[in-house]
Amino acid sequence: MSDTVSITNSEWCVMRIVWTLKQCTSRQIIDEMTAKNDWSPSTTKTLITRLKNKDYLNADKHGGSFTYSPKISERDAMNAVSVDLFSNMCEMKVGKEVGTIIDHFDISKNDIQMLIDKLTEKQKTAPDQVKCNCVDDQYMKCGDDMK
Repeated sequence: MSDTVSITNSEWCVMRIVWTLKQCTSRQIIDEMTAKNDWSPSTTKTLITRLKNKDYLNADKHGGSFTYSPKISERDAMNAVSVDLFSNMCEMKVGKEVGTIIDHFDISKNDIQMLIDKLTEKQKTAPDQVKCNCVDDQYMKCGDDMK
């Protein structure tokens, strides 16, 4: 599997069910998606097929039905998508965007401590200013709109 993960919001919904249950039938996925999103069974089946074709789901046939399990871990998918998203941003703006994410979501005390520890370690080797990676030799122009 490549480092790039291409997954739609709807596919994330299906994968979160499969990651949580570890192994499940299409009926279990359909029931969850119908309850959460009022999706039709055919919509869910289409998403399952897409995820199999993308090589994100295993499909094991048992009698007349399939059991699905993840071929990609939730951690690997989240890491690939996050790194891909942030690698497309100006490096000068990444820190502020991380702050926006922290502001937007609930985070446990343990996760906050983990972040503090990581940031404390990162601070030891961090530059005073991150260089813009949009245009050569640009330090302030790109970051000025993010104050």
